[in-house]
Amino acid sequence: MVIIKEYRVVLPCSVEEYQVGQLFSVAEASKNETGGGEGIEVLKNEPYEKEGEKGQYTHKIYHLKSKVPGFVKMIAPEGALVFHEKAWNAYPYCRTIVTNEYMKDDFMIKIETWHKPDMGFTENVHALDPETWKTVEVVPIDIADKSQVESGDYKPEEDPALFHSEKTGRGPLGPNWKAELSAKTDTPRMCAYKLVTVKFKWWGLQSKIEHFIHKQEKRIFTNFHRQLFCWIDRWVELTMDDIRRMEAETQKELEEMRHKGKVRGTTAAED
Repeated sequence: MVIIKEYRVVLPCSVEEYQVGQLFSVAEASKNETGGGEGIEVLKNEPYEKEGEKGQYTHKIYHLKSKVPGFVKMIAPEGALVFHEKAWNAYPYCRTIVTNEYMKDDFMIKIETWHKPDMGFTENVHALDPETWKTVEVVPIDIADKSQVESGDYKPEEDPALFHSEKTGRGPLGPNWKAELSAKTDTPRMCAYKLVTVKFKWWGLQSKIEHFIHKQEKRIFTNFHRQLFCWIDRWVELTMDDIRRMEAETQKELEEMRHKGKVRGTTAAED
């Protein structure tokens, strides 16, 4: 049985602002995770249109090694630690599927995201059937709550509880920032509803790996959205044309970075 969780990330920005902020932050975070033979290789980044849906399609390869738990490295061959990520960004809806050629149909991570202009109180935004929805665990993520951040991931410059935006006047976010935001009618707000389905079939490891993957997804969502907010002065004035130029430049940088330097970024945290 696959494990499905819905992570809800509330942010003090608009859905329109987030589209630019997300793409900017993905490019920056990719650079922070690439080096020493590991990291992200971008194969495709192009517009798509299929069955009335249109947006931007990306195909990336993740070269991991140090970013998977040790008990996997002990039993998996070298090529098993390469993952393919295909994403269809039809914003405000996005769908991402991660696969592994070694495990084929026995492994999949699917992330479906709806970005809505609310405070995270919409139930079953992905319109699952009632029986499936009953099995979904809802996991709220508070970007200003330091206790949700692993000690090794914490950076003061990426702490929304400390950051103040010069360009927008937003932040720092206090302990009651969500309630204060809810009480205002003229302040941007949104929620990313991220439905994550994990499938891993490997005798003896299934439960442990599925638990590990969900733990890592929550860790990634938490760190990423803390960064996104604290980088707002770097992206809030950018246009989508600026973003596409930046993505093209980042694709070249990643290819160079992956072949030199040291391993960087979020290494695996063992349970």
